[in-house]
Order: sequence, then C-alpha cells, then structure tokens
Amino acid sequence: MKKKIVVFLIFLGLGILVFRFQDDFLYFIETLGNQSIVLTTSIATLFSLFPIIPYPIIGGLIGAAYGPYLGSFVTWAGSSMASILFFVFIRYAYQDTGLKLIHRFQVTSRVTMLFEKNAFMTIFITRLVPIVPSILVNAYSALSRVSTTQYIVASSLGKMPSMILFASVGHTIIHNPSGLILVAFFYALFLALVYISYRLWTKRQPK
Repeated sequence: MKKKIVVFLIFLGLGILVFRFQDDFLYFIETLGNQSIVLTTSIATLFSLFPIIPYPIIGGLIGAAYGPYLGSFVTWAGSSMASILFFVFIRYAYQDTGLKLIHRFQVTSRVTMLFEKNAFMTIFITRLVPIVPSILVNAYSALSRVSTTQYIVASSLGKMPSMILFASVGHTIIHNPSGLILVAFFYALFLALVYISYRLWTKRQPK
C-alpha cells in the first residue's frame, strides 16, 4: 500500500507542476527551446506524461524551434521517456493488483495471455497508429507480464513515425506550408505499408 501511495503522490505532484507552469513551459519552447535540448526534452516528457495540451501541438512547436531532424528526435525522446516512466511507475506500484483483476475473469485472462504472447508486435503496431490512446497501451503493458526491455524497445521504435510527423508538420507550417501535402502523402503511404505488412504477418501466424 505504501508504494502505491508514494507513486500516486509523485504523479499528483508532477501533474500539478505541469498544470501550474504550462504557460511558462510553452513560452520556453517557443522562444528559448533551441538553447537547451535537455530542458526542452524534460518539458516534452512532462507534457507527454500529462497531456494537458495535445502532444502533437507540443511536437509541432519543438519542430518549429529545432527543425525537422533534431525536433523529431527531441519530440520522440520526450514521448518515449514519458511512456517508460509511466510503465515503470505502474508496474512497480500496481502490477500485483492489476494481475489479480485481469485474471479474475476468463475473457480478460485469455486476451492478456494472447497479448503477452505477441507483445512486441502488438505494442509496436499500436504505437504506429496515433488514434490508439497511448495511456491504455502503457497501463495494460505495465499490468501484464510483458518484459520491461520488450516494452521499451517496441514502444520506442513504434513512436518514431508519429513523432517525426508532429515535428515535421510544425516545421513545415512555419517555413513551407505547401509542403504539408507532401508530408501527409508520405505518412498515409507509410500507414498503408504498415497495415499491409501487419496483415501479411498475421496470416503467417499459426492458428
């Protein structure tokens, strides 16, 4: 119980920090962001952990400040760090309770076992599709028996395309608005290739 309370208080404190200083954090990214990669990445991590402002907007601001390449890296690093922190906190404090709830019902137990069997690809694919709520992937993975290393690698790799998209869009809006069409085309093409690859992969899996 003690560790559950400690983790809850840490989350609460960080959440209050983001809510209280969100305007200052945004001002820093917009005006001074390119002067400190470490601080900008830390701010991006907090905004990803507590999305008071949608993270695509944060990624766009970082892309405008740093450019498409370094901006993509900072955006990706912040998002990846946030998901890792969330995973570690939930697993440390709540996995025991979560596993009891999951395996209390036959349906959720079977679904979780299937998820754990194909965890890497499942996490990787859900990260590639931005419409899947990130917090659900984080929490479910942490409560299951998926290994920490497997989660970190699959999640971090899967986040790359969308983070590159957010930063590239932010940079393009400022410097070359007409280029948004090209960015959208390549991302749509990428998603189509991912979908086709996933369908081919699932067909090869044993029934």
